[in-house]
Amino acid sequence: MIPYGRQDITEADIDAVIAVLRSDFLTQGPMVPHFERTIGDYCSSEYTIALNSATSALHLACLALDLGPGDWLWTSPISFVASANCGLYCGANVDFVDIDPHTYNLCPKSLKKKLIAAEQSGQLPKIVVPVHLCGQSCDMQAIHTLSQKYGFKIIEDASHAIGGKYQNESIGICRHSDITVFSFHPVKIITTAEGGAALTNDAKLARRIELLRSHGITRDAAQMTHEPDGPWYYQQVDLGYNYRMTDLQAALGVSQLKRLDQYVVRRHALAEQYNELLADLPLTTPHQHDDGYSAYHLYVVRLQQENTNVSQRQIFENLREQGIGVNIHYIPIHTQPYYKQFGFKQGDFPQAESYYNEAMSLPLYPTMTDEQLNKVVSALQKALQQ
Repeated sequence: MIPYGRQDITEADIDAVIAVLRSDFLTQGPMVPHFERTIGDYCSSEYTIALNSATSALHLACLALDLGPGDWLWTSPISFVASANCGLYCGANVDFVDIDPHTYNLCPKSLKKKLIAAEQSGQLPKIVVPVHLCGQSCDMQAIHTLSQKYGFKIIEDASHAIGGKYQNESIGICRHSDITVFSFHPVKIITTAEGGAALTNDAKLARRIELLRSHGITRDAAQMTHEPDGPWYYQQVDLGYNYRMTDLQAALGVSQLKRLDQYVVRRHALAEQYNELLADLPLTTPHQHDDGYSAYHLYVVRLQQENTNVSQRQIFENLREQGIGVNIHYIPIHTQPYYKQFGFKQGDFPQAESYYNEAMSLPLYPTMTDEQLNKVVSALQKALQQ
């Protein structure tokens, strides 16, 4: 089976992890701060906090921005459920903004229309979470302009997008957002096995995320309610979580970061080959906006249903039978049973639903060979001819 995505683990990665195993620290040692500095230097952000997952990073980003009961978080319906669940974790209400039909990212025009209505009803969002689907940045300048007018905070869900750029700057610089979140799951651009990070240029937000990452406990006398009892002393000053990343994971991440640009360049080369080889098929290949340089976490095609008699499901099942590990990213969050209890229903976000009925992620990962890509294309041609 050719998977839709997979990690690339080299001997250098293994050696880096072994070095930590032989060191004095497996967790809460020097590698996590080293990993954080390396990410921050790459993205030109002031602060980076490494965490055990991007889901944890989203949760703490919401808490750092004081999201709570009675507040609203808006995000894209085309994302993994964590992009919305982070709002529910805080007791807030969640709503969605329909996607742009070309980029599949949260649509600024739909956002503006929804904000106008929300202002009239007194239910403006406290936080908007644009999701950089497939590794391509949302139109962050337009979203940020709206935030200045309507007063919401922005968390970029860049789980797909480390190594990508927006307006010639690294995604993660937080030029148009309060916090950016990355994922280091094995199928993402680089991996720490599991892991994530929150980046910000706001010292106060960084301190709060760092505090909440480890039980709300501090050893910093400046954050305590009284002078420390001694050098052993710590205080719990908030209700935090155990969302720490281990030194083992961080060492793997530092090693992987050395190949980040190489990985993204290879993903672009594979995407260009797909674009050329699929041009004559009844498919819509990914649109890339001029403002961005995608990290190409995913290569999603859309079936032109008016030009073929074969259904999305038939193609999916046929490709799987041929050993091609295609996938669907994503099922619209508002159609999930858990979210239907909040009143969401089919038809609420038509662009997202149309996308879901036509989309399919083809295999794309940096160690994928040209031979494997040609096999995917041949299998897809066969599947379309059923």
